[in-house]
Amino acid sequence: MQPYLFPYLGYYQLVHSCDRFVLYDDVTFIKQGYINRNSILANGRALRFTLPVPGASSNKRIGDLRFSEQTGKVIKTIQQAYSKAPFFDAVYPLVERVIEYANRDIAALCGRGISEVFEYLGLHKEILRSSELDYDRSASAEHKIIQICRALGSRSYINSIGGKKLYTKAFFAAQGCELSFIQMKAVEYDQDTPDFVPNLSIIDVLMRCSKDEIRELLNSYVLV
Repeated sequence: MQPYLFPYLGYYQLVHSCDRFVLYDDVTFIKQGYINRNSILANGRALRFTLPVPGASSNKRIGDLRFSEQTGKVIKTIQQAYSKAPFFDAVYPLVERVIEYANRDIAALCGRGISEVFEYLGLHKEILRSSELDYDRSASAEHKIIQICRALGSRSYINSIGGKKLYTKAFFAAQGCELSFIQMKAVEYDQDTPDFVPNLSIIDVLMRCSKDEIRELLNSYVLV
């Protein structure tokens, strides 16, 4: 998957379901996507936060772009939104540490965000970058994934549920690889709001749930 900055719970479920997770950083940057932005909960409503990427363009590779060092606005927004959250004291330093990570490379910083969350939960995940692997970057989308799997000696590949529109189990099976799609179950947790606001950044989950609760949420999915 492309690297994202503190994405939603479903992304972390995907990482959790894998033995090895590959950040797809040698594809083009998606403008107006979620690579450098997401939503948190503020005053009972979803609030978008964005960490700028100077020179961002859909003609540039993710691996060639870096996050801005101007982090103050984002950090202050998160701090104000969650200062009274149950796990603020434990989680805020983690969030601040990731956003201010010295290596501003998109994949490096987003990868750090994944690692820090799992380390906080007492879990270890192996995270790789596609740009460091040997495969044919001119191949079709499906063949690229097959080649990445082969480069890692993997016979099983898990994609997000949206991948059902792009990839078929039959094609992957013909290449000797089992394809599965991860589908998040309906989950809710206490947000101290009248109505639950779904699909927010993992920051919201971290700020409001205990480690045990989060570990349970990470397993709240099915493979189809």
